[in-house]
Amino acid sequence: MKRSFDLIFSLNIMSTSQIPHQNSNHKASSEFSERPRKKLGKYFYLLVGIGGAGLVLLFARPILTSSSNSPTAETTARILPVDTIAVEPVDSYQVSRIYTGEIAALRTSNLGFSRSGEIEQVLVEEGDRVTAGQPLAKLDIRNLETQRQQLIAEKARAQAQLAELQRGARQEDIDAAIAGVRDLEQQLKLQEQQRQRREFLYEQGAISKEELDEFSFGEGALQARLNQAKSNLAELENGTRWEQVAAQQATVQQLEASIADLDVTIDKSTLKAPFDGIVATRELDEGTVANAGQSVIRLIENAAPEARVGMPNQVINELEIGSTQTLKLGSQTYKATVASILPEVNANTRTQVVVFNLDRSAIPQINPGQTVRLELTEEINTEGYWLPTDALNQGIRGLWTCYVLSESEDTENYQVKQHSVEIIHQQGDRVLVRGTLQPGDKIVANGTHRLVPGQQVKPLEVMSNK
Repeated sequence: MKRSFDLIFSLNIMSTSQIPHQNSNHKASSEFSERPRKKLGKYFYLLVGIGGAGLVLLFARPILTSSSNSPTAETTARILPVDTIAVEPVDSYQVSRIYTGEIAALRTSNLGFSRSGEIEQVLVEEGDRVTAGQPLAKLDIRNLETQRQQLIAEKARAQAQLAELQRGARQEDIDAAIAGVRDLEQQLKLQEQQRQRREFLYEQGAISKEELDEFSFGEGALQARLNQAKSNLAELENGTRWEQVAAQQATVQQLEASIADLDVTIDKSTLKAPFDGIVATRELDEGTVANAGQSVIRLIENAAPEARVGMPNQVINELEIGSTQTLKLGSQTYKATVASILPEVNANTRTQVVVFNLDRSAIPQINPGQTVRLELTEEINTEGYWLPTDALNQGIRGLWTCYVLSESEDTENYQVKQHSVEIIHQQGDRVLVRGTLQPGDKIVANGTHRLVPGQQVKPLEVMSNK
């Protein structure tokens, strides 16, 4: 290197010594100025080339000297430190599946009267808990009670007439009819004797034809009256006809039906709770004239709310009626009991509806139609190994690869071999795989993008794969 610098220095002196002095004549100066320019250009390129070669030798000398002094430096630089994981086989894994449903509509009724009228009493306040059949409000029923009393009186009169028809005529009426018949018979007999005498007198010429006719027609009138009296007597003796009894019975039944209908109207004048519930709203007060069907009280059912969740048939087969599950509504969780499994299968989703009964304490926090979620854990039997996702590289044909440590000639270091694996299930930042791995194999846990098959590595730490 020193020789290179000496050569450059001597060439510079030579080129400088050939430059003429300024006091030479013009012709010589002209010739000289033309030649040195060409020579200087050649010398310039020569100097640059020599200087570059010198620099290369200057920087290459330490490297060559170092390489010659440390023959294993390159091998040492290629050994990479890696984190490893010791794999252990498993024979199953758990999968959490979430099924979505909704809260079934709780019974909510806007209760009102079936007829119009003035509200006499409201018996409950908002927030009161009531039971089925408990009176909630009443209408004024004074006019209905008056109508009922009138119908009761008419029914009593009709029943008396029916009893009279069923018992028949009294003996006194029959005796009176018999006496009437006998009286007419005697009058008719007297009339016949008088007619016979008038006929004799007419034959003798003592009376006229007109007088004879008067007695003849009088006898016929008495005979008609006698026949009528005998018919009345026979009717009294035979009793009342069944048709009359039946007609009177129908009259009594009609009055009874009218009273029953009025009783229903009176009963509906009292508003009653159709089911156990909580009074949500009291919309009308005493003294208000309510129309038929107008809402007076809004009642919400106070019963265990239901949740309905659609689930596949294979999952339903593992549920038992009466078993307890955990349902999630928003950020809250509630205990629920499997109440029933509906038999119909949804044609679109191929699921069946499972009905869950929630605890009553959930009533204030839930609303009909609210989304509910059920999370179930399923155990799947299959063999494999858990690996971190960072330990995998994408291979070909849908497979993945990982690096397994194998012993090398250097007992402190290892070589890596590439193994193909198939992903069975992914869970967070780890995957379950199967392939050519063996129990206890040490797998490179991360940084696999830096490795190539056969590369030497040094394990830093054995990580856990749980």
